[in-house]
Amino acid sequence: MHNAAFEALGLNYVYVPFAVPPDKIGTAIQSLASLGVVGVNLTIPHKELVLPYIDELTQEAKDVQAVNTVHVTEGRLLGDNTDGHGFWEPLREQGFSLAGETVFVLGAGGAARSVVFRLLREEAKVVLVNRTRERAERLAQDAMSIGLGEITTLPSDDTAALEKALRRSKLFVQTTRVGMYPHRELLPEVPLSALHSDLTVYDLVYNPVQTRLLAEAEARGCATMTGVKMLVYQGAMAFQRWTGVFPPTDVMEQAVLRGLNASKKE
Repeated sequence: MHNAAFEALGLNYVYVPFAVPPDKIGTAIQSLASLGVVGVNLTIPHKELVLPYIDELTQEAKDVQAVNTVHVTEGRLLGDNTDGHGFWEPLREQGFSLAGETVFVLGAGGAARSVVFRLLREEAKVVLVNRTRERAERLAQDAMSIGLGEITTLPSDDTAALEKALRRSKLFVQTTRVGMYPHRELLPEVPLSALHSDLTVYDLVYNPVQTRLLAEAEARGCATMTGVKMLVYQGAMAFQRWTGVFPPTDVMEQAVLRGLNASKKE
């Protein structure tokens, strides 16, 4: 998607993958300036491992304590996290207002941190469910420690409590890898009977685009959102940081969909 946007704008950049072992992340990240690299994105587990090697963190990266975008500027490394923006922008486009509304979030991993922090900034009431409740409680504590408000955590095996929370929610955000290729048949362990027509289900998984959860949600009258736009918008913010130009997100989205369709045929 980045290369498609560079081409569309006539910018002289190229985006390429580097497979870096976790124990080499320090050497790799500190070599960027010498190599003339303008910026990089980082995937798990590098998002947290890279923190000691970054010269400066944006407030978002400090809060989330993870970096997915590094910008090399005047020989210094600026670390940012664009996941929260990428998550929120598709909702903003649709005119969502979540102030005072209940949002049901499944998962407490890296993606969930950015999602939950952004939801709290939008003044939503967050109900957080994770298979390991202690991890959800740690995330809730982290949010409170930086003044973002309280999170309600629920045990993942309390079906009645999950049903009650889902029925009063305006938005359900699925942040785990359940249902991701190649395990497309898997469903998150939530009571599907509680999905209702006033609920929007937002699955951050983007491969496949239409997860089994989204199909089940549509069958129950829910509005649905895929993870593709989040992927595009978090990338667009990184693109703008590196180049100073906001990219054509429609071009990026088309490139993502072409790539996903091509991978289905392989």
